[in-house]
This record gives sequence, C-alpha cells and structure tokens, in this order.
Amino acid sequence: MLDSPGYFRDKDNEHKRRPMTHPSFEFTHALCRLPATSVTDGLRASDHGDPDPVAFAAEHAAYISALRGAGCVVNVLPADEAFPDSVFIEDPALVLTGTAIVLRPGAASRLGEAAALRPALLENMNDVIDLTTDGYVDGGDILCTDDRVLLGLSARTNGQGAEDLRSIVESLGYTLEVLQTPPEILHFKTESSLLDRQTVLATPALAGSGAFKGLKVLETAIGEEAAANAIRVNAHVFLSAGYPKTAEMLDGAGYSVRILNTSQAALVDGGLSCMSLRYSR
Repeated sequence: MLDSPGYFRDKDNEHKRRPMTHPSFEFTHALCRLPATSVTDGLRASDHGDPDPVAFAAEHAAYISALRGAGCVVNVLPADEAFPDSVFIEDPALVLTGTAIVLRPGAASRLGEAAALRPALLENMNDVIDLTTDGYVDGGDILCTDDRVLLGLSARTNGQGAEDLRSIVESLGYTLEVLQTPPEILHFKTESSLLDRQTVLATPALAGSGAFKGLKVLETAIGEEAAANAIRVNAHVFLSAGYPKTAEMLDGAGYSVRILNTSQAALVDGGLSCMSLRYSR
C-alpha cells in the first residue's frame, strides 16, 4: 500500500514514531551474508589484486564471532553468487528502530541486491519499507546518531535518492541531514563512524568538511585514514587491524577496542560497517 509519496509500507495504520531511547550503538541483533566465491569479481576503486575467497570466509567468520561476543544474535544468510558484493549487506538497506528501509544501491551491478535481500528483511525486522525512487542511496553513505540520519552524497548516493528517503526517515522520528562527501571518498562511512552518542571517529579530511556539526570528532592518525571505518557495537569499538596509533588513541579515550582483520574485504572496497545490518528488537 502506498503510505505517502516515495515509499510503501508492509503494515497498515502506522503512525509517526520516535527514535528509541537507548543509544544508537546498542544492538541486540545483526544480519550478515556469507561472502560468495564470486567476490573476486567485486567492485573496487583501485585494483590491488583479488580477494582470496577462503581467507575472506575466515575473516568473515571472525567478524561474526566478534558480533556475537559483543552481545548480538547474528542471523547469517547464505552466500549469493549472483552478486559478488552481496557480503556488504549494509549497502542495500537501512535499519531504524527495527524498521528496514530497502534502498537503491548506486552501482549498476548491485541494483538487484535490494530485491534479493528483501525476503530476509521481512523475516527478521519489525517492518519493511521500500524506497521508491529513480535516484540512488547506498547504506554506506548513512551514519545514524540517536536522532539524526547523516547522509553523504557520493558517487553511489545522489540528491534525488536522498530527498525521496527524507519522508521515510522523518516518519520514524529522525531528522535527515544531507551532506556532501568529498569526491575522493567512496562512501561517507568509508571515513567516519559513530563512537558514542556525541562522538564520531573521522579522517582529518572529512572532519574538516563541516559534516559533524554539534558532535565531538576524534581524528584518525595521519596515514591511518582507513581506520575511520570502525563500528561501535554495544561496549566495544571494532577497528580494522593495521592502525596502531588510532587504536592507541581510542584506548586512551576510554573505548574498549576490538581489532579485526579486514584485509580481504579492503581489496573490494569493503570494511567493518558494511558487512552487517545491526539493529535492536
């Protein structure tokens, strides 16, 4: 049923909801998809070689174990060989207050991922809304605080997609802030992550863009910009291996840091945030 311009609901008589009162980094559940062997055909901005499917599977298993260790019930979907990048499950959907929003990824080879993911969203989420737009929105361009959705325009997310998403976000009680990601950055969350209710981790370049108005910003160490794609999961901050200065800075700031290897995901422009949809019931 068409609920209002731009999206469909699966449930009738919905009313405007407010964001959950618990912090936006607290999760009870996560949804992941196993990496396909076709991940060797995954998209990448620069070619540094193909990921090894066996090594990628081992990294992914450790990632799932870390999510479970942080207190999440993790539902793992089978690999989808038709979509090489489908392990990056965050890009075709956004979850707010237990409601999944089916997005429209901005890479042509990934457009079908949203429809392929939808049945699992219906099974695992409280509600599912389909974004209807001729524009594009990638989940990797969205950073959520307790009451704001920061969306960075990029090569994968455009203005029309952002504006068509606005009414959905507002119906769930959030404010949508549309920002401009510097053109050399693939996704907004490639260089930023939420650490707590008032603090983000970001690269110096993104921190200097003015995107984080009203928030405290901790900057990654020089030369460790890739560390910015971290995730806070309950009591822990997951950080990719290989960035000791940033890890030391976060530890000194009082965060419980968990180091995970993401070297295979990085070969196809992936990182910690994009390999799970984290949510609370």
